[in-house]
Amino acid sequence: MPQIDLFRNEPDLRSYPAGQVIFSDGQPGDFMFALLEGEVNIEKQGRLIRIIKPGEVFGEMALIDGQPRSATATAATDCKVAAVPEKRFTLVVKTNPFFALEMLRMLTDRLRHQTES
Repeated sequence: MPQIDLFRNEPDLRSYPAGQVIFSDGQPGDFMFALLEGEVNIEKQGRLIRIIKPGEVFGEMALIDGQPRSATATAATDCKVAAVPEKRFTLVVKTNPFFALEMLRMLTDRLRHQTES
């Protein structure tokens, strides 16, 4: 099961128009987001570091380490996301080892990408 399928029926679905900031660098992170439609730009100090596509998650780092947001997420196009609170994220990690493994793979991929660029 793709990880996004775990979040399609979340009660907190949000829509953002293109150009709207979803969260900013330094803000507390109470939610992870699963991108259902559209694209999201992740930027650090005005530099684009990643484009999030449908089926991907973002904002998970703040839930994992309890630190403030490390980058800014902005809707690159009109988009729809599932906002996943920390309690739900923790439950999914505990009860779905495949999701936890997929999260580790995603974080490793992002780290490799950052290291290479």
